[in-house]
Amino acid sequence: MLKQQNLWSDSEPSPAALASTAPFSCDTMAFEEWLQFIFIPKLGAIVDAKQPLPSQMHLAPMASQVWQANPVYQPIIEQLIAMDDFINAAK
Repeated sequence: MLKQQNLWSDSEPSPAALASTAPFSCDTMAFEEWLQFIFIPKLGAIVDAKQPLPSQMHLAPMASQVWQANPVYQPIIEQLIAMDDFINAAK
């Protein structure tokens, strides 16, 4: 969905940006960059290693805050709500 909304980047953030310790790397990159370059690869690595999924996830509130003024991103927010609900229900 990020690609469909032209939020997918061909350029990886700098190593310094990727090393951020702020929530969602909000001090060094846009939320969509964090999804693409940190969240998606990390979740993929967890699945590939057959490790347990996180016990809690709350991505949708951040997405809603970041994209609240742009309703075209609502399908992405809804997908993140579904992911949050799936992870949080699996307790």
